[in-house]
Amino acid sequence: MIKSNYMNKDSIIVSNLTKKFSFQVKNANSNWLKNIFFPGKKEIVAVNNISFSVRAGERIAFIGPNGAGKSTTIKMLTGILFPTSGKINILGLDPTNDRKKLAYQIGTVFGQRSQLFPNLPLTDSLEFFGVMYDLSDDDIKKRIAELIKLFDLGSFIEQPVRKLSLGQRMRAEVAASLIHKPKIILLDEPTIGLDVVAKKSLRDLLLKINKEENTTIFLTSHDVGDVEFLCERTIVINHGEIIKDLPTEELSKTFVSEKYIDLIPEKIFTVFPDLPAGIRYSLKDKDKITVIVDVKIIDVQESLRQLLSTFKVEDIDVYNVDLETVIRNIYERN
Repeated sequence: MIKSNYMNKDSIIVSNLTKKFSFQVKNANSNWLKNIFFPGKKEIVAVNNISFSVRAGERIAFIGPNGAGKSTTIKMLTGILFPTSGKINILGLDPTNDRKKLAYQIGTVFGQRSQLFPNLPLTDSLEFFGVMYDLSDDDIKKRIAELIKLFDLGSFIEQPVRKLSLGQRMRAEVAASLIHKPKIILLDEPTIGLDVVAKKSLRDLLLKINKEENTTIFLTSHDVGDVEFLCERTIVINHGEIIKDLPTEELSKTFVSEKYIDLIPEKIFTVFPDLPAGIRYSLKDKDKITVIVDVKIIDVQESLRQLLSTFKVEDIDVYNVDLETVIRNIYERN
């Protein structure tokens, strides 16, 4: 395995990073022939002069709405895209010029794209990645054994990947990305589509990897729970620019102060009575009521007790405010 001599406390240093894309467009004032041979050009700035650094072993969330520049940034960090301008230093390496060397030092997980062989047992994928990263046969066996124990893969390690549940597959994806003990793992929506139990299991495992192997975690997610549970620091990006860089505890004040509760009726709702202090309506509909609970005034357990004594419901759901609202609140406060 290629070793880095990088000893700096910062795993990632990004300086004045910019990425522009240009593409051809039709000119409305020109005829079709001119548009073919002399098309107009339009330029968009996906990432606009951003700078930040990440300490070794830090757990950082890189969040923002769709189209904010998150994926473009990750692709530049991994060397898939080249910057228009600016510099990136990851573990002492430049992703543009040292992509192969960097691959031995980082792991990546994309929630919507699998890196495993679907028709082969999980062990085959793990062994393949071990060979790809130049591990010896003994090191591969030892590391696979460690990962099986750490991620509790034993019950399905010999099953074809296509037969795994989504939760099992995501655990396997993370395990595969860690086969070479990378110093940094970049995660793009790792819990997307997972149920509550599978999400918690994966978050627990990522936190354990961070604690036991000091692996730097760089996470993008639309799930507030991922950010709140996993990350000690959060960078908010929008329109290609960083608008906030702060401890997650401070960001949490935006979304943990309120909980949303959906109430689905046994029968059609016909009455919408006044609610106790700390609870307000967000949606009044015959088929569904949504309320917002201010947990600084009334806790969730007491609010549920009062709501269930007021409404006869068939189902109930409690959840956090969505990330888009969190970001919108940040704009409103600044």
